[in-house]
Amino acid sequence: MAIAISDAAAAEAESSSVALPGDAVYPESVTATSDGTFYVSSFASGGVIRVRPGEAQGEIWIKPGAFGTRSTFGVLADERSNTLWVCSNDLSALGVPGPSDVPGSALKAFDLKSGEGRLSIPLPTPALCNDIALAPDGTGYVTNTAAPQILRLKPGDHAFEVFATDPRFGPNGKGAGLDGIAFGQDGDLYVNTFSKAELFRVEVKDGAAGRITQLTPSRALKMADGLRPAGDGSFLMAEGGGSLDRVTIVGDAAKIETLHDGIAGGATGVAKVGDTAWVTEGQLAYLLDPSKKGGTPPLPFRIFPVRLK
Repeated sequence: MAIAISDAAAAEAESSSVALPGDAVYPESVTATSDGTFYVSSFASGGVIRVRPGEAQGEIWIKPGAFGTRSTFGVLADERSNTLWVCSNDLSALGVPGPSDVPGSALKAFDLKSGEGRLSIPLPTPALCNDIALAPDGTGYVTNTAAPQILRLKPGDHAFEVFATDPRFGPNGKGAGLDGIAFGQDGDLYVNTFSKAELFRVEVKDGAAGRITQLTPSRALKMADGLRPAGDGSFLMAEGGGSLDRVTIVGDAAKIETLHDGIAGGATGVAKVGDTAWVTEGQLAYLLDPSKKGGTPPLPFRIFPVRLK
């Protein structure tokens, strides 16, 4: 069931939004630390933007091209290991050159305090590193949008292994495959696909992938993107079709509750701080949609808050 968003709530989100520096950011993902610091990736410019608590303007923190990065996708802050995980991808085939000329796709690790690069792990080809989830033991799980794979990186390893694969994860023609990924309170992994906009549960049993179940959503999804635990057993999910949702799993069904709709630039990522979700408005149509490509997106690029209670 959708929740109508009042004009007052929309105006509040607009007035409380945080501006991101640059006219070609096209934010792809956002993560946050417990003190309310945000880290935002960039589909076109690359690098990572940091937003300090209470600030209305972000700053370029990891410079575009630093540590061999290209376009940046999923970001995930892990305070336990003082690490910022960043997906880096060469999007030149899409007409998005990004910074540097490093080919391929990789998961990068940066020091969460200094921004210094620590680790770079290439993905097996074909590959597009989309987003990251971490198990309690620090094992990383990455969605590969270019192949029907969830990849795993154990602590101390320097190469990925395929954790789970399923033909249903794959891209649809020229579309994009796996996207968002998050652990549920049940210990299983939950993923979505972008173009087909489907949801799946991957059973995790004794460190191995078990049954993969396609979940039935209560309404059709459109361009399912960033997925994060909400802290109460449900998930927050960004839809490129223009909404922020709460996803509650009941058996093999997924109840979709629209928390904020009408995001004209499309929602690409979400991070939760306290009782507020912060959403990245990607504006990716101005890069990828032939009807809008070459146009000028509304500026500034931004993240904005959505109250959850």
